[in-house]
Amino acid sequence: MAWIDTINERDADGSLKDQYAKLKDSRGGVDNILKIHSLNPESLDAHVRLYKTIMYGKSPIRRVNREMIAVLVSSINQCHY
Repeated sequence: MAWIDTINERDADGSLKDQYAKLKDSRGGVDNILKIHSLNPESLDAHVRLYKTIMYGKSPIRRVNREMIAVLVSSINQCHY
């Protein structure tokens, strides 16, 4: 498994701290898949915008089907987030 250096929520400052505040989930934390961008907050912003476009943007593919595709791809990639 790959290891990527990240900045946790309590140590974040500036733009990263602001983005983390917006991304905290119902469990009170930021998903690790997003924390991998912590050393480059601009890439975190781009990741979130891409995700929102793919999952919520106009598409002939229904939202539930997009989620199913995402789960299948994660399973194939053995990504257990």
